[in-house]
Amino acid sequence: MEPTKLLCELIALPSVNPAFLPAGDPRAGESRVADFLTATAARLKLDLDFQDVFPGRRNVLARLTPAGPPRRRVVLAPHLDTVVATDDQFQPRVSGGRIFGRGACDTKGSVAAMFCALAAVAASDRRPRETELVFAGLMDEENEQRGSRTLAASGLRADLAIVGEPTRLRVVTAHKGDLWLRFTTRGKSAHGALPELGRNAVHAMARVVDLLERDYAAGLRRRRHPLLGTASISVGTIAGGTQPNVVPDHCEMTADRRMLPGETIAGVCRELRALLREHGLRAEVADSKSAPCLPMETDAGAPLVRELMRLAGQRRPAGVHYFCDASVLAQAGIPSVVFGPGDIAQAHTADEWIAVASLERATRLLTTFLHDQP
Repeated sequence: MEPTKLLCELIALPSVNPAFLPAGDPRAGESRVADFLTATAARLKLDLDFQDVFPGRRNVLARLTPAGPPRRRVVLAPHLDTVVATDDQFQPRVSGGRIFGRGACDTKGSVAAMFCALAAVAASDRRPRETELVFAGLMDEENEQRGSRTLAASGLRADLAIVGEPTRLRVVTAHKGDLWLRFTTRGKSAHGALPELGRNAVHAMARVVDLLERDYAAGLRRRRHPLLGTASISVGTIAGGTQPNVVPDHCEMTADRRMLPGETIAGVCRELRALLREHGLRAEVADSKSAPCLPMETDAGAPLVRELMRLAGQRRPAGVHYFCDASVLAQAGIPSVVFGPGDIAQAHTADEWIAVASLERATRLLTTFLHDQP
């Protein structure tokens, strides 16, 4: 199975996360990609399993059982959904050693490399004796990670999960968490001609924003992780008031707080509430995400992680700033790393692409890693 051909076939199958499209949009959902991989896995005589998450949206699990009793399990876990795209982005194009199209690097490139690696092991006479190999094509990573959360809740156990994301073929053992915070200030409405009779909630929020973007952000820059650098906060939205001649009695602001390993959602909220009290500011602070997006850190000295790093020619582990499915699986007790062809700088762009050489090297590296399992 040739990874460039497979990737082009995958790009041509729209799988935009429905959260980003109007209801009923024909490009929505991962079902086309899931059905295509299911049919391909069946031809390879892989064992198939499915996890229905939402109607018409499911995880696809293709298993290569070992020659003997299974004692270990390695999971390859890329996601099948993409962000929005124009119609021409579903028409794959190969030019100048690059493959262009939506999902080329994020993350259908990982899907192609991982699936081709599993197919190569399945077709060879070097099937592992005691290690089960599982390809887990996950839905909904780009929105709420319902695919990985369903897989984690299923009780699946594994010795390692390799989560497919564009890491430039570096083995990533740590990434930041992503906390969305909602701040609310409350005041007292009054006529705009007599503002002294009211309490301006927008003005109160302005003081909160200034505190966060200046003093609090400076404090976060003093906290460092050896792979991830510093924690951060960024104010993203603010809304308050109804019209110019009414003193606003309500204002809401949202902020993105990137967390380092060791930080918790409850701890960050406590820290911020204490900071506001210290400066005499009154604001409600709440986590606004529907599910936690926690930081992840896996022991780089674990044998399987060391082996993968050795094959990648990597002496030290790497970290990334973005959140992905690896955290969800790690929280469920599955040691997880992030690895894949392509560069995150190309993800979600209008001319998304991946280098053919990167895709082919990822396939060779993963094939060798899977072949080497006992």
